Amino acid sequence: MTEMVYGAAPVKSGEPVLPKWWRTVDKWSLSFILLLFVIGLLLGLAASVPLAERNGLSQYHYVQRQLVFGGMALSVMFVVSTFTPVMVRRLGVMCFFAAFAALLLLPFFGTDFGKGAVRWYSLGFASVQPSEFLKPVFVIMAAWLMAASQEINGPPGKSISFALVITIVGLLAMQPDFGQACLVLFGWGVMYFVAGAPLVLLIGMALAVVAAGTVAYNSSEHFARRIDGFLNPEVDPTTQMGYATNAIREGGFFGVGVGEGQVKWSLPDAHTDFIIAVAAEEYGLILVLIIIGLYATITFRSLMRLMRERDPFIRLAGTGLACMFGVQALINIGVAVRLLPSKGMTLPFVSYGGSSLIAGGLAVGMLLALTRTRPQGEIGDHFLRRGHGG
Repeated sequence: MTEMVYGAAPVKSGEPVLPKWWRTVDKWSLSFILLLFVIGLLLGLAASVPLAERNGLSQYHYVQRQLVFGGMALSVMFVVSTFTPVMVRRLGVMCFFAAFAALLLLPFFGTDFGKGAVRWYSLGFASVQPSEFLKPVFVIMAAWLMAASQEINGPPGKSISFALVITIVGLLAMQPDFGQACLVLFGWGVMYFVAGAPLVLLIGMALAVVAAGTVAYNSSEHFARRIDGFLNPEVDPTTQMGYATNAIREGGFFGVGVGEGQVKWSLPDAHTDFIIAVAAEEYGLILVLIIIGLYATITFRSLMRLMRERDPFIRLAGTGLACMFGVQALINIGVAVRLLPSKGMTLPFVSYGGSSLIAGGLAVGMLLALTRTRPQGEIGDHFLRRGHGG
């Protein structure tokens, strides 16, 4: 009966890891993630060539690096997606402490690469952005704490996770990186809501975010400049937002043609934050809608599969990862079409970037592991077990 309702196949005793993984993983989501990466390579062939020429590098330098980073990211994704939920939790908690320590040390050993925000560690041959890795592992840590707090005589996990998220948001705002701070806070808020947070508390948090934004606007020139630029009805055509807006307008429904776009010659971040503008100009609205559909489908399918889960940790962690994945894509595209102020956030698996790609592979690998089909007991049996356990 359980299999008929939930579609879960019984676990075969002694079944090898790979056949079991292939039988239980969400193949549609996996295929769509691979398709996003292929689209990213296709757009990178167009968007990164002008930047490589300006920097005196070989024509396809950034595309080759994207292949290397992408191979690492996909390898991480495939390996982590074979993990059990317990292994995902252990990996996430251990990596959280490492990423949190890296974030704490960033003001002392980090660099801004001339962009005005200290977000990276320079390794010479590459750079690492700790906040990219902190996002998915914080979700795992917070989900573990919240799930533990639901147990009888459990720790005050919700309060501890709240203290952690406030600390992390504060550290990110100091860089400043308000986009990542908002994304981390959003992910925690979604999990807290699913864990049963009262609506009054969530409303209070929303008001606190508005108040914090007001303070940031009055005290941070970097933040105020971006908000003013967003609210200004006149878009300066010589700014990144101006170039992106014009590119999207020029692309129309079918685009100007492969390789015919001009925005990549003007935008310094055409291969990262504004890669959707390159897609819109050269391939038109059709490709943009396909990309949006891929992100929406991955997020929706993950949430639907998580609705069957009885384990609080799996449900909370999976929901946080899925929503954070979808909202990051929404923010990136929203910035490009001027629905949101500029945030400096990449498009998962499409934008160029080592840290964002590998961290994205880790996040999606965890999500695929948590949404794998597994036998589910009747919900009455679940509560009966908890009752006997108490």
